[in-house]
Amino acid sequence: MRASATFKLALAIATSGAALTGCTTAATTGNSLPAASFVSTDDEVSEKYIIGALDELTVFVWRNPELGAKVQVRPDGRITTPLITDMPAVGKTPAQLAEDIKKSLTQYIEEPLVSVMVDKFQGTFSQQVRIVGATEKPASLPYRANMTLLDAMIAVGGLSEYAAGDRARLVRQDKASGTQKEYDLKIARLLKKGDTSANVKLEPGDVIIIPESMF
Repeated sequence: MRASATFKLALAIATSGAALTGCTTAATTGNSLPAASFVSTDDEVSEKYIIGALDELTVFVWRNPELGAKVQVRPDGRITTPLITDMPAVGKTPAQLAEDIKKSLTQYIEEPLVSVMVDKFQGTFSQQVRIVGATEKPASLPYRANMTLLDAMIAVGGLSEYAAGDRARLVRQDKASGTQKEYDLKIARLLKKGDTSANVKLEPGDVIIIPESMF
């Protein structure tokens, strides 16, 4: 009788332990990304920068400085400079915008030389890295060349107190197939243990989702 009761008690403990494990461990995607170096020694040029809303630009017209201006791209994606109103800017590279401004100015001056420089950038949504969930300050970060998971986490102040960093996921748009893919991230292992294998390269448009621990 006592043996039977002992067996039932052991079985109950084992079952509750399994249930607890199931609550604290979410299913993983089974997909992982290759590790990136903590210190990059082979920086590469990234894709051409695409102007986004709220970017701050300097438009310079050679020998006609009065036609240039420092402007901020409006939320509707357009800019206004002397002689030009409501010029679409979002979605263009600085060189493309300079060429469009040049074409508009040809009706006023002969063969204008125009350059556009980005002073402060936000980028389009497709060029931002977004971090949401259990972090100190969820944010949308402008992507920069050779950006890694470590860079992004430093920018948002790391994990929150109750974050389940090793159950985080990265959502990425696969340009070849046009579908979204998810990858497992081990952010706690990266930040708390300095595990270099957990640091991965990011791409424009990545979304990092960090869940909270249930316990």
